[in-house]
Amino acid sequence: MSIHPTLPGLFEPVQTALPLDAQPATEKQIAYARTLAAKTGRVLPTSLFRDKAGLSAWIDQAKPKAPEGRFAAYPSAKQVQFAERIARLKRRQIPAECFKDKVMMSRWIDGNKPR
Repeated sequence: MSIHPTLPGLFEPVQTALPLDAQPATEKQIAYARTLAAKTGRVLPTSLFRDKAGLSAWIDQAKPKAPEGRFAAYPSAKQVQFAERIARLKRRQIPAECFKDKVMMSRWIDGNKPR
């Protein structure tokens, strides 16, 4: 029987070595990472909240991959909805080719956003 109490992990390092110029993660980054962790069931190490670059790398691995195939270049439904709302406000037509290319749709949106 030991006289000294056992405190597991007391003398183990808690924090991993961070670079001196490491910046803490932003609240927006942390919220997005938590959402991804909940959706994917992946473990989100809270130690990454102190490392913006490390959390960004974790997010890149956890987020769903971009679609591939025939319709990969098409704009998303959200992009189309936003563009249509802008078009109604400005009473303009969205060029037909924008509905087949997400980059063109993005440029049209950027050029026509209400100021």
